[in-house]
Amino acid sequence: MYAVIRAGGKQYKVAPGDVIRVEKVGTDNGHVKFNEVLAVSGEAGKIGKPSGEALVTGEVVEHGRGAKVLVFHYKKKKQYKKLRGHRQDFSAVRITEIAFDGQSFKAPELPKKEKKIKKAAEVHEEAHAEAAAKPAKKKAAKKAAGKKSASKKK
Repeated sequence: MYAVIRAGGKQYKVAPGDVIRVEKVGTDNGHVKFNEVLAVSGEAGKIGKPSGEALVTGEVVEHGRGAKVLVFHYKKKKQYKKLRGHRQDFSAVRITEIAFDGQSFKAPELPKKEKKIKKAAEVHEEAHAEAAAKPAKKKAAKKAAGKKSASKKK
């Protein structure tokens, strides 16, 4: 089951659970609705325009900026060069539901990640190991600097 939607002047083929990158969208509590549904595939494998209202909903996973695109203008024999860069803003959207003609297809919910909590003993051991490593580096640097200055006095 999939649908073809239009967002930001482009068309995307989406299925429940897909994550797509669209041009930056304004959201209501992290949810996005795509009203422009161009085509829908049903359970029988038929593809066509939805007869009634169709709606694709999603939730925003992240906002970001794409890779830099360099635009270089050059005119030979005229000493004209211009270099510009551009980074396009995007929103990553996870498709949660496709609804049309009274049918609704939902994506399975993702399991929530649990934060790892360090024990107090582990934190103390890491701090102690870092403190022991730092003075050894400083002493080696001072000895090397002392030898060089003594040879210059002769």
